Amino acid sequence: MDKLRLPADLGKAIAQYREAHKLSAVAVASKAGRSRTVLHKLERGEDVTVASLFNILRAMGLCLGLQKAGMPTLEEMQQRFADDGDDAGGGHAA
Repeated sequence: MDKLRLPADLGKAIAQYREAHKLSAVAVASKAGRSRTVLHKLERGEDVTVASLFNILRAMGLCLGLQKAGMPTLEEMQQRFADDGDDAGGGHAA
């Protein structure tokens, strides 16, 4: 995953990194001074405080960097709007 544009993207990347490096949720949460619930909320792309985000990243040995977003790729747009496809194609038959 090149660019993280949504909270869910960040959460997925954190979960994948944690699992790939065999870091347990208990160990990461403990080292971050946060609960496993906060870690799992972050990994699901749910709202957590910025302080919690940085504490968890630091506990995993990670940091964030910023780059210009540019235009989303076609693949990113398809992923973003995949769930909205059910409504495409007009109205309902009466």
